[in-house]
Parts: sequence; C-alpha cells; structure tokens
Amino acid sequence: MTPLLNQVKRSLFLRLLLIFGGTVVLIFAIIYVSLQQLNQINNNQIIEIPDYFVRNFETIIIDDIGTPPDLEVAALLAQDLEWTIRIEHPAMVWRSDNDYRLPVELAEFSRTLSGGAEIRTWNGEDVIVVDRNNYRFYMHQRYLDSTDFNYVVLYSGLGLAAIVLFLNYFLISRLLAPVRLLKQGAEKIQHGDLGYRVQTDRQDELGELTASVNHMADSLQSMLEAKRQLLLAISHELRTPITRAKLQLEFMDDEQTRDALLDDINEIDLLISDLLEAERLNNTHSVLVTETVELSAFIRSVVETFTSDSSEIRFNGLERDEEVTLDKLRIRLLVTNLLNNAVRHGRGRAIKVSLRFGNEVATIVVQDQGEGIAEEHLADITEPFYRADSARQRNTGGFGLGLYLCKLIAEAHGGTIDIHSVVNEGTRIEVEIPRQPPEFKTTN
Repeated sequence: MTPLLNQVKRSLFLRLLLIFGGTVVLIFAIIYVSLQQLNQINNNQIIEIPDYFVRNFETIIIDDIGTPPDLEVAALLAQDLEWTIRIEHPAMVWRSDNDYRLPVELAEFSRTLSGGAEIRTWNGEDVIVVDRNNYRFYMHQRYLDSTDFNYVVLYSGLGLAAIVLFLNYFLISRLLAPVRLLKQGAEKIQHGDLGYRVQTDRQDELGELTASVNHMADSLQSMLEAKRQLLLAISHELRTPITRAKLQLEFMDDEQTRDALLDDINEIDLLISDLLEAERLNNTHSVLVTETVELSAFIRSVVETFTSDSSEIRFNGLERDEEVTLDKLRIRLLVTNLLNNAVRHGRGRAIKVSLRFGNEVATIVVQDQGEGIAEEHLADITEPFYRADSARQRNTGGFGLGLYLCKLIAEAHGGTIDIHSVVNEGTRIEVEIPRQPPEFKTTN
C-alpha cells in the first residue's frame, strides 16, 4: 500500500476532502452532460418558417428590398424579422449577419412557391430561395446563439454547487469539531499537562467519547498524584531513621565498618534528596525561588567550588557578563551533577565548562573527553534510574537520577538540555536557560 493510501486511511478529514472532491467532479460532470444535451437539442431542433411569411414572401420581403436591392432596407428587415438574408449577384454577395451554419447553396429542393420562389431544406431546416432580375435571394430563420444562456446556466450551477459544498463542509466540520479538540487534549496530556480537559456540550457519541477521555485524564491525574504523595511521604518518613542511624554509628568502635555503613547511609540520604527534588520539579505547580544574578560569575563560583582530584576543570565564561533570573540552588545542583558525571566518566582527562549568551538565552556547556555514550542510549539517558550500562555499580554509575534532575531543572526554567556523545571520544552536554523563566513558575 502506497504512503498516500496509508495517509488517506489514517486521516478522517482527508477522506472527507476526497469525498467533497468527488462530489465536485460529479457535479461538474452532471452540468457538462446537461449542457451538452441542451445544445444538442437546440441544434437538432427543426426551425419551420411560418406559413404567413411563405405565402407573402414576395410582397412583404422581395418587393420591399427591390432589385437592385436596397441593402439598408434588407438589413432592417433582417433585424426586425430575426432572419438571415443573403443576396447574390455576379457583381456582389451580401449577407445580413455572420450566420454561416447553413450552406444555403447546398440545400436540397423541397417545394415550389408562387412567383418563382421555392423552398429548399438543409438538415431539416427550410430556406426560401427567390430568383429575380439576375439577383438570388436566400432567406432563413436566424440562428439564435444560446452561448450566453449556457454560460448563465453553467455559472449558476457552479455557484449553487459551491454554496452547497461550503454548507456541507461547514456542517460536517462543526459536527467533527470534538475530534480536533480530543486530538489537542490527547497531545497536551501526552506532554504532561494532566490538568487539561476537553470542553464540549455535545450529547451525541462524540460527546460521550469526550467525557470518557476527560474521566480517563482525571483518573490518571489522581493516580499519579497519589503516587507522588506516597513517594514524598515515604521519603520524609525515611529521613528520621536515617538520622538516628547516623547518630548511632558515631558510637561504633570499629572505624572501618562504621565508615562503610556511613557511606551506604549517605548514599540512601542522597537518593532520598534527589527523589524529593525530582518530585518537586515534576509538580506542575512547583515554584522556583528566583533571583537575578550575573550568570558568568555565578557559574564560575560553582565550578571553582567543585573539587576533583582526578580531572582538571577549565572554565570559559562571558567577556561581558549578563544578568539572568534563575533559581541559584537548583542551577548549582544542575552544574554540580553535570560535573560529577564528567569526572566519573571522563577518564581523568580535562573537562571544559563554557558559557555563551545570545537571543536572550544562556547556554551552559560541559564537555569531557571520556568514555562517551552509545547512540542508542542518548534518547533515554535523561529518564529516571536509566543507566547506559546496566552492569555498572552505584559507585561508578550512580543511581541514574543526575541527568534526570538536570532535565527537570532546565525545563522548570523554561529551557532544554541537549546531549551529544561519541563512544571513546567524550560527551558534550548543552543546557539552554532563558533570561527569564516562565512566569507561572517564578516567585520574587
């Protein structure tokens, strides 16, 4: 099946468009055939000359025109009678109009009239022929051109067809409006806006479908909120026994065992802190504690505060500092997490931290020269608890929350995080932060 057929099969509105297009073609075909039939009927109609003119042809027509003929009189008679008059003489040929549809000279004899006149026929139509004083007169009813009438019919039909099609499209579009709203709602829910609801007052099947989708979103939002509240409650409740365990460890005599247990407890404490921070940032109603800072100086202070015994960290700031409104605590956490990852996987090589500013957006870049990340993992590396190498231990691979937190922090500021990596060459992470975060997540 071709891509076009697949697209038609999957698109309701495209199918409707094709239906409308087929309707237009059919209407045009009907109009065309009707006009052809009308023209054929008009062309095949036998035009008979009234008996009054046949009986009085010479006295009414020929005598008035005269021989030699008075062409002005002939033209006036032709106009008044709506006939075509043709006069032939060895020295002239005159015609009252440009009606050439009848080859009068080829018309066949039909019958004789008085005074040397006769009637000839061509294709069922009568032609009066009179010879007088070396002049030959041909006379037949003028062809009435119905082209203008046909155009009126054509344009009227097209206009009516267009009006009908527009009304049909308007009504069907209005009928299917909930489908578009449902599509928009599904996309918003897909992107995490669980508070969005599709508004409709329809009582038909589409209205029922809309109500079902809204109910599904309500259930999903309630379920995720319950999960979030449970996670926050458990995390808070774990803080108390962890604090007690740290105090009890201080009284242990075995220093080696105490240090090992303390490291494990600190890891658990760090995991709980990361989970709590992730849930706060994941909340659509979370608030950033923002303030205006000089960005280059702030990032430099974070880099200088970060200590590493295994890797050299180089910072390249802005020549002219820029003021940016941000949450200092969370941006500090973001940069620290990026540096931790760079040191952990940088193989002891130099790490470059740079900063650039343009189009009201600041870009923080952290680049290492370490082991890199395989391309198939890049799309999922910012998901919670995801590890590119499932065989890594916690002391080498972390919990899989670092880049997830960085992503949440960047998005909370209205920014993005972009990761480029080549295996055995290194990883480059770019975080874009707007000068001003979204208003609905800021506070003074």
